[in-house]
Amino acid sequence: MAEERAAKAGHTDEKSSAYKTRLGVKMFLVYCAVYFGFVVINSVKPTLMGADIGGLNLAVVYGMGLIVLALIMAMIYTNLCSKEERKHGESDREGQA
Repeated sequence: MAEERAAKAGHTDEKSSAYKTRLGVKMFLVYCAVYFGFVVINSVKPTLMGADIGGLNLAVVYGMGLIVLALIMAMIYTNLCSKEERKHGESDREGQA
């Protein structure tokens, strides 16, 4: 019984693994692009990072934005991957019935 569940889980894992990989790489590239903007501003015009935005400088706002973006992207990734796994899990169960 436990072996059967493990086999089913492995099968679901195989199906959703490619999706997770593609999604993870795409999200990583989006984050890299945003982070690259941070690095470029610091390299090309570092004085711009001192610009005042609501009582904080751009460096702090951008840096906190990067952290918040990473957390939001992690939640999106988890949600989308869970949906994909459930979809494959449901189709596996339908095939078994």
